[in-house]
Amino acid sequence: MDNAQLTSKQKKFFDYILSYRQEYDLWPTYREIADRFGFRSPNSVTQNLQSLLKKGYLVKGEDSEYELHPRYVKKRLTAYREEESDFPGIPIRGVIAAGSLQEAVEANLGTITLMHLFPNLHKLFALRVSGYSMKNEGLFDGDFVLLVDEDIEDGDIGAVMYNGETSLKRIYYGPNGLRLEPANEEYETIRIEPGIFEEVRVVGKYIGHVNKTGIYKGMRRS
Repeated sequence: MDNAQLTSKQKKFFDYILSYRQEYDLWPTYREIADRFGFRSPNSVTQNLQSLLKKGYLVKGEDSEYELHPRYVKKRLTAYREEESDFPGIPIRGVIAAGSLQEAVEANLGTITLMHLFPNLHKLFALRVSGYSMKNEGLFDGDFVLLVDEDIEDGDIGAVMYNGETSLKRIYYGPNGLRLEPANEEYETIRIEPGIFEEVRVVGKYIGHVNKTGIYKGMRRS
């Protein structure tokens, strides 16, 4: 099928998804799509996706999620992995004084790797944020939160699963139950009674996030 079979609006919709996928190797969120095209409801995004599915531009994956038809997938993963393997880390080029002025010392002191940035790298995984309930913590729709498979202490930000749904919140424990606190006044605090604690599963503890501007390490609230 060629793009002549799409309406003008459908073509713009598809071109946006295609260019986003080719640049970031992932899908835009429903909110990003809605903001891009001025949709007032996620249903408008779904309707456009279903139209592309019917016309053969999208397919349904094994998990029933939308995916580009294979003819439109840009095969960049292999090339990316080859580039990644050729880049061992950030070079350390010397020593810089942080006190009184000193003579510059240039030397090859090795490299900074992900293991230096995240010592618990073997426990690390990421989830993509959907929504703005944690915006006052600097976490926005489309960001990637970095989580570790560890228990969440009182006052930490973490991801939990409850009643079949997941949520990223600042978590507090108390005699009245579990409190999942958002960082946006437009969202309500979620309260879970002590008797159903066993139904709550800790997904991961927040230690930082990644977005288009860089990598940010999280700080625990004192």
